[in-house]
Amino acid sequence: MRFNFTIFAISLLCFCFSPVFSSSTDTLTPLQSLSFNQTLISAGGKFELGFFTKGNPKKYFVGIWYKDIPSENVYVWVANRDSPSWSDSCTLKFGDQSNLVILDNDSEVRWRSNSTMARNPVLRLLDSGNLVIMEAGESNSGDYLWQSFDYPTDTLIPGQKLGWNLKTGLDRFLTSWAGPDDPGTGNYSFNMDYHGDPEIYMRNGDQIIYRSGPWVGQRFSGVPEMGSGNSGFTFTFYRGSDEVYYTFELPPGGEVKSRLVVTFDGFLKRWAWVPNTKTWNKFWYARADDCDSYRVCGPYGVCNTSAYFDCQCPQGFEPKQPQDWELRDGSSGCVRKTELDCGSDGFLKLVNMKLPESTTSFVDGGLSLAQCRDKCKRNCSCTAYANLEVIQGVGNGCVFWTDNLTDIRDYVQGGQDLYIRLAASDLGSPGSGTGSDRTKKVVMGIGIAIASAMILAGLITLIILKRKKSHNMFRARLADTRASRAGTTERSQEILISGQFITSKRDYSGETNNLDDVELPIFDLYTMAVATNNFDETTKIGQGGFGRVYKGVMPDGQEVAVKRLSKESGQGAEEFKNEVRLIAKLQHRNLVRLLGCCVEMDEKMLIYEYLKNRSLDAFLFHKERKLLLNWQTRFNIICGIARGLLYLHQDSRYRIVHRDMKASNVLLDKDMNPKISDFGMARIFGGDQTEGNTRRVVGTYGYMAPEYAMDGLFSIKSDVFSFGVLVLEIITGIKNRGFYNADQELNLLGFSWKQWKEGKGTELLDKVMGETYSIHEVLRCVQVGLLCVQERAEDRPTMASVVLMLGSESASLPHPKLPGFCMGWNPNETDSSSSKQDESFTVNQVTVTMLNAR
Repeated sequence: MRFNFTIFAISLLCFCFSPVFSSSTDTLTPLQSLSFNQTLISAGGKFELGFFTKGNPKKYFVGIWYKDIPSENVYVWVANRDSPSWSDSCTLKFGDQSNLVILDNDSEVRWRSNSTMARNPVLRLLDSGNLVIMEAGESNSGDYLWQSFDYPTDTLIPGQKLGWNLKTGLDRFLTSWAGPDDPGTGNYSFNMDYHGDPEIYMRNGDQIIYRSGPWVGQRFSGVPEMGSGNSGFTFTFYRGSDEVYYTFELPPGGEVKSRLVVTFDGFLKRWAWVPNTKTWNKFWYARADDCDSYRVCGPYGVCNTSAYFDCQCPQGFEPKQPQDWELRDGSSGCVRKTELDCGSDGFLKLVNMKLPESTTSFVDGGLSLAQCRDKCKRNCSCTAYANLEVIQGVGNGCVFWTDNLTDIRDYVQGGQDLYIRLAASDLGSPGSGTGSDRTKKVVMGIGIAIASAMILAGLITLIILKRKKSHNMFRARLADTRASRAGTTERSQEILISGQFITSKRDYSGETNNLDDVELPIFDLYTMAVATNNFDETTKIGQGGFGRVYKGVMPDGQEVAVKRLSKESGQGAEEFKNEVRLIAKLQHRNLVRLLGCCVEMDEKMLIYEYLKNRSLDAFLFHKERKLLLNWQTRFNIICGIARGLLYLHQDSRYRIVHRDMKASNVLLDKDMNPKISDFGMARIFGGDQTEGNTRRVVGTYGYMAPEYAMDGLFSIKSDVFSFGVLVLEIITGIKNRGFYNADQELNLLGFSWKQWKEGKGTELLDKVMGETYSIHEVLRCVQVGLLCVQERAEDRPTMASVVLMLGSESASLPHPKLPGFCMGWNPNETDSSSSKQDESFTVNQVTVTMLNAR
């Protein structure tokens, strides 16, 4: 007993005097070390430093995270991101050069900070999130021997500088993680170029993919959202002989948190934590649209996402390669129509612009805007100028460009004024003059204005008369048609009430339109013909079994997509009325919006919102355009389609089965958000009805569920099957071949299931993805897709379950069974441990005699 007590006392004594750090404070001395499961916590409890693990097998990293947001593992800095330890016996301590080192259990150095040669160093974690080495006893003056703020990883937090210390040559820049669970150095970086008028660039490796634009007083010219004044953040840009940097501070009060992150898949995102939401909200991000892409419109090209084609040439310029622009490729840029001659040149003012690339420009901070103009005009090499800063509407200083202007874009609001040098003839008047020259200009301008007004009035009159004549011709033809049918058909209330809401009407074959419960504008045939340039071939944007789709421009300037049903269309009057009746009542962000319809003479048209990027299949199965679909975009598309189907099945006024879910019926808006379209084949379920039966099977090969194709039995589970096929197509970038294959090879469903059974789920991912994807998200989506395409309808999940599975990283997913229409799978190849052979092999060689499929 005495011996045991002695051992205990000795052990306790050794523990008490051990140099290993044993309690959570904000400091670490040279006599202490930090081991796994031990941490430093800043004085105010805001940040915490310690070891954390990522990957499988586990890798051990030292990092800093938010202490006061315990449920969120958000790491704002990682020390040994490219040199992880493989053992939990690793330690953090001071090295022999008064620097930090991370040691493995065999004392191998995995990482070290810069040498400080401090006499009595202390490591301290500050409430700002900055980890600093300072001399013991000194205050937090900011003059640190070493600090983590000088060596960012993927995150910029308040008070941290992004930019250059010009005295020491230190470049503080962000670099993405290698993956969602890999803190290693990734492909994407965000760093400042301090030359000329400084701005910040995002790169993928060495290739520039985005730039911020130069600082223009209260914001970067390429980030108009910074100048809204609604965020409460304080943004600071310092430009001096010693440093050039950008930083930001939080709104007063201390409740809101924010961080700027370069993500592993190549986006720049600002996140904000608001206490009442208890979550991180995406406050802003870039690359948000096509115009955020670097030099997408080439030299002198102006990018504008509100136009039909993003790239435009400013006044006085024209496309350098017109044939490329006709194919919607503006990368060759624009060229001047008239060469400059220096003496008589003037300047074209462009408003609300992202200023051109400016690292080769030169600045003068002491001039007014008028002086900027004079200085640029005297320099024949000057191609453009702008104010250096504009604060509360007051401009100061100048930026001058002497080269081609690149990477310009036009904003609706919030941009900067840019003055481009143009030849006098391209400005429509001579160069700047004085005295009598100005008087002549005024007189000439008044004369031109009067003549223009008279010509315009004449043109308007001519157009009105022509339209009235054409409209009367349409009406006369319609009256003749009605008169010829008057003896054999029942005539009722007028069906064509332009621009009014539909009431109960009949067409003139005696068939009831049944549109009495639909409140939807009707457009006349003349309006739609004018909108589409009389359905000219150049306005056609799509074609299918139903007919053609045209892009139109309505009288108020709104762009629309006009679906014109052909007389030979498989979608007849019933499907047309069904689509009108259904979609007019549906309102969801992931459903296409119906704006109106046209029913006149033999024409039936649906007028939809125009979506710039058209259909998903145009990207997914196109060798080059699929490169625009990175994993994050594909995952967002999958989740958006799932939410849209959930609305149809559960959350709308009716329970609706779409019956024709496929890639070509998913449209993409300018931000690549998906919208489900084409409700001509959809069916409404009422009350407690969960399934229906039809002798006329409609749909598309490769997407139809087995029970629907074989027996005409459809339900929400048949939509789930189609969704599962679509998910696997989005993941792989491969179109499913359907259920018949003469060569007895596996179709996409069978191949995906085989890869999944063999543990090769990630190998299904489209090869254009590279390495920028979340393994867990990919595997979860593959598993969800396979669950949705199981042969038996009762085994498939509902869309409510699908949305839950896609949105939760912790949800437990069942193991999928063999898909329907899985051809070519040899039962001898199945897992021998399977207790139910019929779950691993099914023959689906069927003959469908009443199949109306595409």
